[in-house]
Amino acid sequence: MNQPDLLDTHLDVLSLQYVKENYQPLNRVAAEKQWSCLDYLSKLIEGEANAREARSIERRIRNARFPVAKSVEEFRWTWPKRINREQVQNLFRLEFIKSNTNVILIGNVGLGKTHLAIALGRAACLRGYGVLFTTAVDIINTLSLAHATGQRQRELDRYLRPSVLIVDELGYLPIDKLGADLLFQIISKRYERAPLIITTNRTYKHWAGVFNNDSTLTPAILDRLLHHAETITIEGKSFRTQDGVEAD
Repeated sequence: MNQPDLLDTHLDVLSLQYVKENYQPLNRVAAEKQWSCLDYLSKLIEGEANAREARSIERRIRNARFPVAKSVEEFRWTWPKRINREQVQNLFRLEFIKSNTNVILIGNVGLGKTHLAIALGRAACLRGYGVLFTTAVDIINTLSLAHATGQRQRELDRYLRPSVLIVDELGYLPIDKLGADLLFQIISKRYERAPLIITTNRTYKHWAGVFNNDSTLTPAILDRLLHHAETITIEGKSFRTQDGVEAD
């Protein structure tokens, strides 16, 4: 086996794909520019590190299961009648993750709650955090089935593992007693350990109706959610009623 083939084999074993694909082209550049051996090696290792980081970001975004790609730059700040832009933009510093502070986005349909939640989640992925996007209904359906088949803990761990859990559309559909109990478990176990981002069309005073009018469970949920929380209230008319294009 000649030297390049042997080197390629070693690079495959070490999973240094970028180095394998670029050491020869970069060697020619190094010769033309008279780089030192250390300069040449530094360029190769820098390229490998950047390529790995790019793959990690791609994997985190894929695992987050965002329904669409959204960014804060795309958000139409002039449309809502009321939104605290400074407060929202400050969230993109992602300090809420370090402090285990929940983010609750409240507003009617079509005002960009999900857009901002996805944008925050994507920003977290870019910064190295694990994220999962789901809906309240999907959580309840998944955990209810797991509860019936004796696999509740395994599925529960799926919602406890990510650094950021995004729960979309809380309150859009009624939740029965079992569903309310299952959501409470997630909220309780993530309390002061890892933040939630929640979108809802219900203000807090109407949350009892969301959680099966349970006068014991609702205060317990609100207590854990709001102890460390940022509440973003958005008011106005739906984007969709204006042009039928913008998604919530």
